[in-house]
Amino acid sequence: MLQALLVVFTSYLLGAVPFGLVMVRLIKGLDLRQVGSGNIGATNAMRVLGKPLGLLAFFLDAGKGLVPTLFFAAHASALDGIFDGALAGLAASLCGIAAVLGHCFPVYLGFKGGKGVATACGAVVGVDPFVFVVGGSVWILVLFTTRFVSLASIAMGIAFPIAAALLDGDKPAFIGSCALLTLLILVRHRINITRIRDGSETRIGKKDPPTGLDGAQEIHETT
Repeated sequence: MLQALLVVFTSYLLGAVPFGLVMVRLIKGLDLRQVGSGNIGATNAMRVLGKPLGLLAFFLDAGKGLVPTLFFAAHASALDGIFDGALAGLAASLCGIAAVLGHCFPVYLGFKGGKGVATACGAVVGVDPFVFVVGGSVWILVLFTTRFVSLASIAMGIAFPIAAALLDGDKPAFIGSCALLTLLILVRHRINITRIRDGSETRIGKKDPPTGLDGAQEIHETT
C-alpha cells in the first residue's frame, strides 16, 4: 500500500510541474502568472511564446497525464506485486487523476494552477486513445459550432465518461475517473460558464476586451 501511495503521489508531483511557466521564464525571462491572463496553462504560454512553442507546452502538459497512466497500461501485468490484476486499472486511473490535480493545484506554486484540460487529455490517452478521439471530435464540433474554446473543452470533458462507458464497459475504474475529470473540468471552468450564460464570454477570432492582466481575460484558458 505504501508503494501504491508513493506512485500516485509521484504522479501528482509530475503533474504539478508548470511547463508553460518554466518555458516562458527561460525563453522570455517573464513570469507567466504576470502576463496575459495570468494562467499557467499552454494557452497563455502560446500568447507569450507563439504557436509552435505554445503547442510544445500543450504536449508537455498532456505528457504529465500520459506518462503515469501509460506506464500502468504497459506494465499492468508486471505490477501484480504492488496491485493485483483487478486493481491495476484503478491504479492507472488514480495516477491520471493525481497528475491532473497536480496541474490544477501545483504544490510548487502555492496550489494555484491551470484548468487541467491538456493533462486530462493525456491521462485519457494513456488508458484508451479511442475515448480521447471521441472527446476530441466533440471538442472540434463544439468549437466550430459555437467558437467558444471553453465550451468546447467542457463538452469534451462531458464526452469522456460517456465514451468510456460505451467503449470500456468492463473498466469501471476508468469510467469513474473520467467522470471525476469531468467534474474537475466543470469546476475549473465555472467562471467561463457564468460568462457564457451572461453573454460576456469572447468567441475565438474576436479580440478580448481590455480587462485583466495586460488587457487579457481568462476566457480562452482551457489548459
